[in-house]
Amino acid sequence: MEPMLLSGAVFVLVTCGVLLVAWLWRTDTVSVEERLSAFTGKKSDKSTASISEAIDIWRKVPFEEDRKSLWARLVPSVPRLEKLFLQADCGIPPSRLLALSLALAAGSLVVLTVLGVPLFLALVVGLGLASVPWLWLWHKRRSRLMRFAAQLPDALELLARALRAGHSLASGFHLVAEELPPPLGREFARVYEEQNLGISIEDALKSLCERVPNLDLRFFTTSVIIQRQTGGDLAEILDKIGHLIRERFRLQNQVKALTGEGRLSGVVLIALPFVLFLVMLYINPEYVAMLWKTEIGIKMSLFALAMQILGALVIRKIVNIKV
Repeated sequence: MEPMLLSGAVFVLVTCGVLLVAWLWRTDTVSVEERLSAFTGKKSDKSTASISEAIDIWRKVPFEEDRKSLWARLVPSVPRLEKLFLQADCGIPPSRLLALSLALAAGSLVVLTVLGVPLFLALVVGLGLASVPWLWLWHKRRSRLMRFAAQLPDALELLARALRAGHSLASGFHLVAEELPPPLGREFARVYEEQNLGISIEDALKSLCERVPNLDLRFFTTSVIIQRQTGGDLAEILDKIGHLIRERFRLQNQVKALTGEGRLSGVVLIALPFVLFLVMLYINPEYVAMLWKTEIGIKMSLFALAMQILGALVIRKIVNIKV
């Protein structure tokens, strides 16, 4: 391999990476005067704000920067993708995440091709690196929802104590938003702000359930809606829901402890073929080269990868017990 060619390829990749990072982290500066005028509805020196502009600021979502792009015209047909970004609360527009994914895939393909790696293996590595940003997004969403679920019993008990102390339901939401950290505190603060802007508490709670797919939260929303329609002791209902959630968490922890051996066995069985492949590739590369140099080797590799995925799904189905 020519040293000058390799140096040039590395220089181009580094330059593209720096430019990509600079573009991903750029921010659009908006003067404080314009934002305040949008909320108040007054005229500023640069623009005239209206109430609709203020509502647009409150309803800002990660897709807002892509409104005029082709990506924005295609994405609305897949609403689950928008919900994924909203539930993850990552603050990164989809176009930037997609650009990062494509940059990782293209960069890895160029580097591995320059280094002389076979095209089949380079494509596999490229696809793996391209999925890293989306796996990070999914992990961020999952961890955020888990933190919300863990904070929910404390929020319900605090809300019940606030109701017993004489606070209204809206002020109880405000109290929970001030006392508890994100993500639950931020979501309850949004419910409080929405009902301050004129939205009914029932609609605000339904919107909260759309943003946070949690079964216990739906129980809480249903109980609040029924209590406001028929009456009853809401504080006692909230205490019972909080106790039920804590007992479910305790049972889930017991199940995780009992299935720990099975989950660890699944990890070992899934990782063993890949580790063995890397060891053989280091000891005797020619022995495993037929897996991507011959037609039957490629078919065997694809079949083995499909069986690995199927086995991982089966093991996951066995060890994941719903409580």
